[in-house]
Amino acid sequence: MKGPSTLVVDQWIKTAITAELVRGAIELDAIPEGVRPHRLPAWARAQSDFPQLMLAEAQTSGVRVSFRTSATAIELETRPTKLRYAGLPPRTDGVYDLLIDGELFTQATVDGGNTLFVDIRTMTPELQTGAPGVAHFADLREGVKDVEIWLPHNEATELLGLRTNAPVEPLPSRRRVWLHHGSSISHGSDAAHPTGIWPAVAALAAEVELINLGFGGNALLDQFTARVIRDTPADVISIKVGINVVNHDAMRLRAFGPAVHGFLDTIREGHPTTPLLLVSPILCPMHEDTPGPSKPDIDALKEGRVRFVADGDPADIPSGKLTLGVIRDQLARIAHQRAATDSNLHYLDGRTLYGEADLADLPLPDDLHPDADAHRLMGERFAAFAFAESGALA
Repeated sequence: MKGPSTLVVDQWIKTAITAELVRGAIELDAIPEGVRPHRLPAWARAQSDFPQLMLAEAQTSGVRVSFRTSATAIELETRPTKLRYAGLPPRTDGVYDLLIDGELFTQATVDGGNTLFVDIRTMTPELQTGAPGVAHFADLREGVKDVEIWLPHNEATELLGLRTNAPVEPLPSRRRVWLHHGSSISHGSDAAHPTGIWPAVAALAAEVELINLGFGGNALLDQFTARVIRDTPADVISIKVGINVVNHDAMRLRAFGPAVHGFLDTIREGHPTTPLLLVSPILCPMHEDTPGPSKPDIDALKEGRVRFVADGDPADIPSGKLTLGVIRDQLARIAHQRAATDSNLHYLDGRTLYGEADLADLPLPDDLHPDADAHRLMGERFAAFAFAESGALA
């Protein structure tokens, strides 16, 4: 992978960024300077006023600008919205990954942009607006090539302009589309760069087109999410659910099973025979046998660290409180029951992706999310399980 270089170009070709150049987004909002990608459509966003969901769906996890060109120099003008958590050290700027013919070639960051200040204890946001910036890419190899610029998975990104030193054209759509829905782990929490999140690792290995509906803190079996999946063209689908139900303490056992059935029923209205993989949570020791909710560790925050703790009581499990162990049992039961009449529904225990044997070598840095190395491992394992010749999504 090559590093950034200083660009000196006599003549730029400017190309408007339109839907035919953007992949992985559900909707593009027109703004005066360009477009704003969204991973939920406006009608779905209108059905929730939860700030954390609005923050998560606007972040461009899995979204990329894709085109064919012989350009050797590229500039992508954007206005990112960067997160800053009160009381914690500043996060590094979001990374832009440039791939050539499916291989990571170089990376860039963008100075400037908006800043969203968030109190992690309350998730209360405060926006400070800023100027646009430019991601510079130089010294690309000569000749016609397929270029993808994967946008930061952890920043909202307005796309304002594309400049190249040779013409561009849209890529032909010839790969299968994989639509995935999950939590912050699928969104990419603690991954180092956009093609390092585990769904991107799996998608690149399997050579499929990813639509990532991983929403940090918001895989909660919302019916508007199910309807978005129902209405979105896809060749294969996976749903990874459970951890957010526990760490929000959002449901009891009585509600969880029917909610899963209803979510799957809605998807099947639009994808009656599409291969569909139901994935249970990866290992998370603090919630394996202890219900939610999760909460930030205040003592760790005082030290400038992020750590989460379980705030539930195992004594409440008999009355219907949910743990990851209970949820895995329920998901396995539901998948087995439905598979009797739905041969295209499959199940994967999430501990196959990250389990007890991985904890010692790849501990969860905040006791909740996998790190960059664990993301890569999970993506490789998912590709091997789901997309192998005999896999559930083959």
